[in-house]
Amino acid sequence: MATLFDPVKIGALTLANRFVMAPLTRMRAYEGRVPGALQAEHYSARATAGLILTEATSVTPMGVGYPNTPGLWSDAQVEGWKVVNKAVHDAGGLICAQLWHVGRVSHSTYLDGKPPVAPSAIAIRGQVSVLRPKTDYEVPRALETDEIPLIVQDFVKGAENAKKAGFDCVELHAANGYLFDQFLHEGSNHRTDQYGGSIENRARFLLETVDALTAVWPADRIGVHLNLMSSSHDVADSDPRALFIYVAEQLNARGIGFIFAREDVSAGKGRIGTDVRRVFKGAYIANEGLTREVAEKLIADGEADAVSFGRLFIANPDLVERFRTGAPLNPLVAETIYAAGETGYNDYPRLAG
Repeated sequence: MATLFDPVKIGALTLANRFVMAPLTRMRAYEGRVPGALQAEHYSARATAGLILTEATSVTPMGVGYPNTPGLWSDAQVEGWKVVNKAVHDAGGLICAQLWHVGRVSHSTYLDGKPPVAPSAIAIRGQVSVLRPKTDYEVPRALETDEIPLIVQDFVKGAENAKKAGFDCVELHAANGYLFDQFLHEGSNHRTDQYGGSIENRARFLLETVDALTAVWPADRIGVHLNLMSSSHDVADSDPRALFIYVAEQLNARGIGFIFAREDVSAGKGRIGTDVRRVFKGAYIANEGLTREVAEKLIADGEADAVSFGRLFIANPDLVERFRTGAPLNPLVAETIYAAGETGYNDYPRLAG
């Protein structure tokens, strides 16, 4: 029976254990959205995780939606990530770049006055995260059909830059209401061209991007991040089970390395992830508020190949050792998650010795 501490194959990678550090947007990049010494210290301190997924990293300036998040479109960003990746590798870890475009989850403030883009001109209900004074989301501009291949190429360039920067793999962020997710869900995609309407059409943008990335990375070094709960940024679908089963089948046919799935496991055996796990033969990484006990059961029961923790890794850089020894966990200080500099980022204590 497998445990959290056993090695596991995730695509082409062999992880030392089944802990995956979840992508965690922390908004601490330097000028030009360049990562550096601060991130190198942060990620290398957590290199005992079997695999680190980076904070979401934009592939184009038009894909940003928050202040001080990193990118992978410029030479300076590539050089910054080289510093981070060397630190992680020197500490014995593996690190995966999460490639990102927020789509409509943005504001013209972040886009040089231009409107955000999306599959359809439908605004998110609510107000823009962290933008002050509080501001409603804008109506995005619907992408023209001939613009979509250009965004695919933005992801290809991001993937090429990830390889130059020394990452071990890449993951497409197709979850949490961002651009791929907006295309996937019928509530945010009212298109009448080949990228809208049927599930097959709504999944086309994501699958074309996966196909394009396989010219840069082997398929078994590519992952896709999905939110099976359809619970973020106002996306909705009348049949999410059919949607995600189709996506999983298509990703399986392409032989990608892993699916990272957000889903509340308390939903029991009827949850969508059970069907995704059934049709997808690559590695399955479970995520969403997992406790140690729940994570151990998922691994022992074969419901996941690895498990991902977010907030626990924020507060506990040595989470793996704390779980291994039964040591108490540092409490998370929620007020400093998005603070500046070291505070709440590189100042959580590690176990002595």
